[in-house]
Amino acid sequence: MSGLQSWQEEKQSAWLYRQIAAAEPDLRMRKLFLSLAEAAETQSKQWSSDGEFKPATRARIVAVLARRFGPRHLRPMLAAMKIRGLSAYDAIAVNGTHAMPVNVEEIGQRHKRFGGGNLRAAVFGVSDGLVSNTSLLMGIAGASSNNQLLLTSGVAGLLAGALSMAAGEYMSVRSQREMYEYQIGLEKDELNEYPDEEAEELALIYEARGMSLERAREISKDLMSNPQHALNVLAREELGLNPDDLGSPWGAALFSFVSFAAGALVPLLPYLFGVAGTSALTRSAALAAISLLIVGGALSLFSGRGAVFGAVRMLLIGGGAGAVTYLIGTLFGATVA
Repeated sequence: MSGLQSWQEEKQSAWLYRQIAAAEPDLRMRKLFLSLAEAAETQSKQWSSDGEFKPATRARIVAVLARRFGPRHLRPMLAAMKIRGLSAYDAIAVNGTHAMPVNVEEIGQRHKRFGGGNLRAAVFGVSDGLVSNTSLLMGIAGASSNNQLLLTSGVAGLLAGALSMAAGEYMSVRSQREMYEYQIGLEKDELNEYPDEEAEELALIYEARGMSLERAREISKDLMSNPQHALNVLAREELGLNPDDLGSPWGAALFSFVSFAAGALVPLLPYLFGVAGTSALTRSAALAAISLLIVGGALSLFSGRGAVFGAVRMLLIGGGAGAVTYLIGTLFGATVA
């Protein structure tokens, strides 16, 4: 990155920090962003430039959105704009303060959740496949009793939905990973250019969580003393990222494909085993209903609601979607006939 580009980056960061601070209702976070703005201004002076600073269009749009919706709700977008200190939003209050990490392994541990992202994604993928393909089959069954048509349509719905989910998940994780890698790369460059300033920014984040600035500086310098760990510390605490867990686009795509296909396969089973007519439709609906209850109960693990509530709600939502599409299919079939 050239000196002019570095100057522009730091000046824009300082400008955006001030815009975010003006939109931030939390005094603690506002103070942090203003302090980070001053730090960015100081860093910009290390790069000489005769140019006139003007924030980029993207930065202006982000500033407008921050004023409209609040910075707290735009964290992924702010991270992409090189805004630091966002992990301070996750501070866990303990008598008004945040429990500070004392080594690299503790950093980011508070963000972990039961079951992990893959388990949650699997349950939601199965749910999507189950509801969408059941609704598709019910709609077609309402218009036609042709078993071959139902089977062909169900298989097509399974493949189309699973491939679409896989492609979308691949692009989502790929884009997110590229953004993370870019941000970590910038952090590495800044760490090499001005390590003392980076340590001070880390201390400001800890201060925003309730620690005295003096103690925060001691901890940040201690965490930054090992060059091998310094980048991990900054990535986790300034960016809220875990460099070791950026996610695999291909893995996410395969996981999404399999989970969606598993759900979409359930209502197809009677047709695949040669059951015909009304009996096939009845069994398909019964299998879908049982599966909806099971998936709804599983989703309660992530929502905090009771398992019975989650199961019944899922059955009503999925059953309602199937009933509506069946009615539409019946009306459409009658019109065509």
